[in-house]
Amino acid sequence: MTVEKFDPKQTTTLETPQKVLAEQRGDATAGNARIGFVSLGCPKNLVDSERILTQLRTEGYDVVPSYDDADLVIVNTCGFIDTAVQESLDTIGEALRENGKVIVTGCLGVKEDDIREVHPNVLAITGPHAYESVVEQVHEHLPKPSHNPFQDLIPDHGVKLTPRHFAYLKISEGCNHRCTFCIIPSMRGDLVSRPIGEVLDEATRLKNAGVQELLVISQDTSAYGVDVKHRTGFWNGMPVKTDMLGLAEKLGEMGIWVRMHYVYPYPSVDKVIPLMAQGKILPYLDIPFQHASPRILKLMKRPAAAERTLERIKAWKQVCPELVIRSTFIVGFPGETEEDFQILLDFLEEAQLDRVGCFTYSEVEGATANDLPDPVPEEIKQQRLQRFMQKQSEISAQKLQDKIGLEFQVLIDEVTSEGAVGRTYMDAPEIDGKVYLTDEFDVKPGEKIWAQIIHADEHDLWAVRVDDEDDEQE
Repeated sequence: MTVEKFDPKQTTTLETPQKVLAEQRGDATAGNARIGFVSLGCPKNLVDSERILTQLRTEGYDVVPSYDDADLVIVNTCGFIDTAVQESLDTIGEALRENGKVIVTGCLGVKEDDIREVHPNVLAITGPHAYESVVEQVHEHLPKPSHNPFQDLIPDHGVKLTPRHFAYLKISEGCNHRCTFCIIPSMRGDLVSRPIGEVLDEATRLKNAGVQELLVISQDTSAYGVDVKHRTGFWNGMPVKTDMLGLAEKLGEMGIWVRMHYVYPYPSVDKVIPLMAQGKILPYLDIPFQHASPRILKLMKRPAAAERTLERIKAWKQVCPELVIRSTFIVGFPGETEEDFQILLDFLEEAQLDRVGCFTYSEVEGATANDLPDPVPEEIKQQRLQRFMQKQSEISAQKLQDKIGLEFQVLIDEVTSEGAVGRTYMDAPEIDGKVYLTDEFDVKPGEKIWAQIIHADEHDLWAVRVDDEDDEQE
């Protein structure tokens, strides 16, 4: 995980999705209790932060963008891998040095003893998605301010930590899988799906607030509703089944971009592909394959087989040729042989995935994979990582070269001194590529325009705007 260096003394709203210092939109109310908030980790953690901040703002607390101005600081931690744990511990220490009053929450919060061993002076520690516990701790250490709800209004969609034009929509908590390299279930528990009516209500509020792109997230989006046996819920007086297809169908009626993340390649996904072909939701899937060797997948306890995955990808693209797939992989997993790694390279060549990330295996405290025999030496891990990325870079570069001359709708993210920067349907914010429209200034964030691709490298595209009656304003 890469985290940009961040200075909390500077006024800033968003650094990266991995590390966010929350800033209240609008002027702080004089005399109100002031909260500093640092959010670490994945988009799922970011949504947790938004929920906590929304409740605190509703109660009249002000959210300030620097340690110096805060009466108390909340750090929402990540604890998925060792580097994330260290980043969380370092950030807690930074908050203690700069402010002195710190409440810790999030995934690392389940390891209270480990946190207090390093930072014994934190005020309180809670675990992930413990919204009420965090707020209760704030009440204990920073009593509720006087609050006039008619003067201090909270937007209907709550406090958001993303730019106005896109938002994460979390549909469930936890996970039922027991992948040997992962400790998420021990931190966040088993799968708990949100009621579908509640999810669709939130999506509607976000759309009405100007959101142009919804990024659907969870630990396992394909499993949405499994815990409630896909029972039928209700929304706007109509029955809706609690599953990925029912959710996608309703989101697809909202007229905004809908992007699916953290999708396992179950047969149930097959039913969603036609919606992509019809333009209802974006033809984009984020699928964490992790490996391709059947033996390694078995050691990982992954719920998929590589052979069926390749067949499924081919079938999906027959229905929806525009489909883009991004994925992540782990090299150097315990027991991985050169033969296993070659199977992975062969998979990349055949699958022709559009966007790919890769990590070397690292031990995570509490993961059962730590006890597997035949660990791979670090030098070989790094060699395999380089070979993997070289292979995928060639694939990605050629795929982007093939886009030159084609026209795509582009969602504008920002306008810089050099021109506009946006994304096509092929690119999720922060993790995929960008489209640069040099010298294009007559646009604003959230606007959708049509552009023709004129240049590409192995990551990004360059384009020029073309006139089209379908250009949309925010």
